[in-house]
Amino acid sequence: MSATTASPLAGHGLHGPAKDARVARQLSVRRARRDRVVRILCVVATVIGLIFLASILATLLWRGLGGLSLTVFTTSTLPPGSNGGLLNAIIGSLIQTLLGAVIGTPIGLLVGTYLAEYSRGSALGNAIRFVSDVLLSAPSILIGLFIYQLMVAPFGGFSGIAGCVALAVIVIPIVVRTTEDMLRLIPVSLREAAVALGTPQWKVIVMICYRAAKDGIVTGILLAVARVAGETAPLLFTSLGNLNWSLSLTKPMASLPVTIYQYAGSAFEDWVQLAWVGALLITVGVLAINIIARVALRGGK
Repeated sequence: MSATTASPLAGHGLHGPAKDARVARQLSVRRARRDRVVRILCVVATVIGLIFLASILATLLWRGLGGLSLTVFTTSTLPPGSNGGLLNAIIGSLIQTLLGAVIGTPIGLLVGTYLAEYSRGSALGNAIRFVSDVLLSAPSILIGLFIYQLMVAPFGGFSGIAGCVALAVIVIPIVVRTTEDMLRLIPVSLREAAVALGTPQWKVIVMICYRAAKDGIVTGILLAVARVAGETAPLLFTSLGNLNWSLSLTKPMASLPVTIYQYAGSAFEDWVQLAWVGALLITVGVLAINIIARVALRGGK
């Protein structure tokens, strides 16, 4: 049997490419070789990324666990050599991160819903999407300067609420983007089926679209929380930081990122050690939030 066969189009006066077993085998070998090379490169890139991640976590554990003690969670920041802790910074970070997420998440959720469900092709929707994308990529220090001019300079002082608003501004575009993307992934047939039964559009969005996109939206919110939990620059221009215990939102408020920034460059060894402990606490806190949320979402299915 010949290795070359005539094309089925030849009988109709058309000349198609002839199939050659040798050429096909060479192409198969070439494709397999390229596939092997790409797989190796992907594995190498993955290993490199995991090595960097593991080295960061190992460094945090090595440098942070040595200073971890009960004093860190029961004592506020004190002068060098006074065996101080991070209690005020921990509570301040929790308050500002939580309030920032509470303020920014509903706004981002509603804006993302509008872009996905109501503004298809409209000029207003395109303008909002453009502004959101610009805000998403804007340096956080610019957001801090903006809130400084809006809420700090006019009122004559730094405050915890200004820090919360600055973090909320960072949260909004992240939630907008993830909400819009997740809602757009929902098949149109689900919406059409609900509308055919006489369901109003707002109820279709709340009862069907939100439920179908729940995992993605929650993931976006967690990404936003993880982003703002470690932000330092916007808080330097808004809540500033406070070495004393203070829960007042109208006064400067301590936070872990700002405390880490101040302590890491210090000449005092105990402050540097507390900076490593604070970095470890932020990392473990973000990791715990992600794990708990994913387990809860998986258990709800």
